[in-house]
Amino acid sequence: MPADFNGTWNLVRSENFEGYMLALGIDFATRMIAKMLKPQKVVKQEGDSFTISTTSTFRNYFVQFTIGEEFEEDNKGLDNRKCKSVVTWDNDKLVCVQTGEKKNRGWTHWIEGDELYLELRCEGEVSTQVFKRA
Repeated sequence: MPADFNGTWNLVRSENFEGYMLALGIDFATRMIAKMLKPQKVVKQEGDSFTISTTSTFRNYFVQFTIGEEFEEDNKGLDNRKCKSVVTWDNDKLVCVQTGEKKNRGWTHWIEGDELYLELRCEGEVSTQVFKRA
């Protein structure tokens, strides 16, 4: 049985987020603000159907998907690009591959203990964020 991602998660640390944002082409002012934020994620999982809401004082982001089904992801509030995305299981990890303007773009979520890890990838840059269960 795959991992249970349900819950509310608060950001506790982040590595190379600015490098990832640079690879996305996000402007300087937005990068400076985004680096200071401590977003909260709310994950709702029902079998292979997910909704993930990420909220902060600056911007909010919402994504809904079913494992194995391609969907159009609107990254409004992030880099404002649209891409085709598909999320699959890799053992207990959620792996998303995003196809669009930027190469090698995607993310991976996994849980270790009471921490939710998020690896963000774009054009050779990798950022890791760690969230703790609220």
